[in-house]
Amino acid sequence: MLDCFDTRSDADLIALVPVEGDTLEPWLADQPARIGNWVRASRFEGRTGSVLPLPDEDGKVRRVLVGVDSQSSTWAIGNVSSRLGEGTYHLACDWPLERLTRAAIGWGLGSYRFERYKTSERPRPRLSLAQLPAADADAVMRMVTAIGRVRDLINTPAQDMMPQHLAEAARELAHRHGAVFSEIVGEDLLTQNYPCIHAVGRASTHPPRLIELRWGDPAHPRVTLVGKGVCFDSGGLDIKPASGMRLMKKDMGGAAHVLGLADLIMGAGLPVCLRVMVGAVENAISGDAFRPGDVLRSRKGLTIEIDNTDAEGRLVLCDMLADAAEESPEVLLDFATLTGAARVAVGTEIGAFFTNDETLAEGIGRYGEAEEDPCWRLPLHAPYRSQLDSRIADLTNTGSGPYAGAITAALFLQAFVPDGQVWGHFDIMAWNNRNRPGRPKGGEALGVRAAFAWLEDRYGKR
Repeated sequence: MLDCFDTRSDADLIALVPVEGDTLEPWLADQPARIGNWVRASRFEGRTGSVLPLPDEDGKVRRVLVGVDSQSSTWAIGNVSSRLGEGTYHLACDWPLERLTRAAIGWGLGSYRFERYKTSERPRPRLSLAQLPAADADAVMRMVTAIGRVRDLINTPAQDMMPQHLAEAARELAHRHGAVFSEIVGEDLLTQNYPCIHAVGRASTHPPRLIELRWGDPAHPRVTLVGKGVCFDSGGLDIKPASGMRLMKKDMGGAAHVLGLADLIMGAGLPVCLRVMVGAVENAISGDAFRPGDVLRSRKGLTIEIDNTDAEGRLVLCDMLADAAEESPEVLLDFATLTGAARVAVGTEIGAFFTNDETLAEGIGRYGEAEEDPCWRLPLHAPYRSQLDSRIADLTNTGSGPYAGAITAALFLQAFVPDGQVWGHFDIMAWNNRNRPGRPKGGEALGVRAAFAWLEDRYGKR
């Protein structure tokens, strides 16, 4: 997708001139009368996302007016590429470097298309953005590439994105950055003490696995990322209805998120010792499927009574969180498409976020706003922990009532994180239900840009 940028110095450029509604008339005052007449005859008013080509006296378009939202940086030109003709464009404005950089990221993300399965031969118009801010060109490319890969992984149908395919994506990422890749597959999960991951994935013909990447200097601060990689979720024996199953190819979205975040961390060369863990499974149905009422013994030793086999993601995560905490990383983050309750609480376009650390909470909130990647903190409300009580085991895998499902899921995970361990949990949709500037319908990264900005601020740039 990086063909949406052009770094040539000899490109024949078309200027994108951003205007906000109240700046249009002052801009027109400095233009020839024919330009003012053209703009008014075209009824262009500078509405956000609107575009108007401005032909020169020879009829050639060398400038295009673009209506932008004064409150938006990242998405200012995120939806204009689909409305432009072929050509190489550049932003002709006096925006500060930071806003130019974010606008370039929005352009790149808005140019994203997932066309792996398209057979149409109709070519797309060739258009690109040139003259990226020199100091931040690499950062723009890294961000657009990483988020594009997150989207690709989520958009890929389950037939081509089972645990083994997810492992190959992780292996390729490790190869690009010189990281160490490893995996534990099938029955080896039991011998190496990941019983909950094995239980969720054992019914599938695609063996479950724990995928791991390690990168960086062991002397640097440890950062561990954990991702839910349920490559398809039928619901198990508590089977989902057809409507609930339709988008379950995206249930590995948490895994895609941590791979994308790892890509950014390694690409930027942050001075950390990075560990990435992905529990890759298919929650399928067979005679070997785990059952409601079963009791699983987790890696941590806590026993879990299965109330509902469709609450499988937290089972995949709990073994990895317990393992990750054994190394006492400075920061432990997990990403998961975990609960519908989080969508009820914050909708589909905001990442629900839980943490036991106030510094992490403040940082994610601040950078979520700055990066226009909103994350909303929900409480780890301890009194709700009683909803996870079991009569025969240490805890159940779902809450006892219909309320606060995202909170009880987070409290379940917290049971596997020791006191004092800095931990953040992102409960995300991983999907755009509608087209928005820079964010086409389909797979989406939520919280990745905010988390990376916080990590980059904390540990410093290369």
